[in-house]
Amino acid sequence: MMNEPPGARPGRRLRLTRRGRLVLLVATALAVGAAVLVPVLLMGGESGDEKISRLVITEGRRASEVYASVDKALELPMGTTKDAATAAAKAARLKLPGAAKGNPEGYLFPATYPIDSSTTPAGLLSYMVHTANQKFTGDQVTAGSERNGMTAYQSVTIASIVQAEADSPTDMAKVSRVVHNRLALGMPLQMDSTLNYALNRNTLDTTHADTKIDNPYNTYQRKGLPPTPIGNPGEEAMNAALNPSHGEWLYFVTVAEGDTRFTNNYSEHQKNVEEFNERRAKANGDTDG
Repeated sequence: MMNEPPGARPGRRLRLTRRGRLVLLVATALAVGAAVLVPVLLMGGESGDEKISRLVITEGRRASEVYASVDKALELPMGTTKDAATAAAKAARLKLPGAAKGNPEGYLFPATYPIDSSTTPAGLLSYMVHTANQKFTGDQVTAGSERNGMTAYQSVTIASIVQAEADSPTDMAKVSRVVHNRLALGMPLQMDSTLNYALNRNTLDTTHADTKIDNPYNTYQRKGLPPTPIGNPGEEAMNAALNPSHGEWLYFVTVAEGDTRFTNNYSEHQKNVEEFNERRAKANGDTDG
């Protein structure tokens, strides 16, 4: 993530999104312990004469990605699950909070789901939303949200940003603090993860022109939280959203794997970003500096 103060000089720069990239997810095979490099892992096992499989939805996947995974797992035409989600939302069959306005983004909880020949997209989506409601409601969530001056839905939205921007629980809590600090000061969040969501992409590289697009998820141009979550967070990200670390940080950038730097000093942040850009240029074989 890169943040510029008002009046910063425009130009093309590399901006960091912690998870803003297409990755192959390493899943551990439950039956044989083998590593499989695929985003969705289907594990077979016999239960009587019927094959039971498991669909793994990992943290941070967007609703569109979940729909595609379900279509693939159930061997259905692409777009079938998306259509089922739209129909279920219109009929209010998905028990979403009112603030979601029928959009399940943020409530397709990442977990391992059993599937068999009787599984339908609508049933699987309902299972995911039900699981999310179990995780994202209750006294602790309500109390944590109120303590931060947020609704539970806003906390899920923050959790989705945290999930996209950080890996470790420690960094998640710090990213959460940056979000809360910026909201409290009336600063735009300037999160590349929300911009990537707006542009339906995953990338580490964001241009100045990108930050000028007219889109409600462009948190460079619009203050406050985006209108919905930008993915489906897990419990660690939600815990971080509810319980941010103590600190005055306003900026952060992941300079290298495992090296995310937080600061409230913009000059210091610029130096960190320059180091990130140098490393990025070298990794891309950019000899022009």
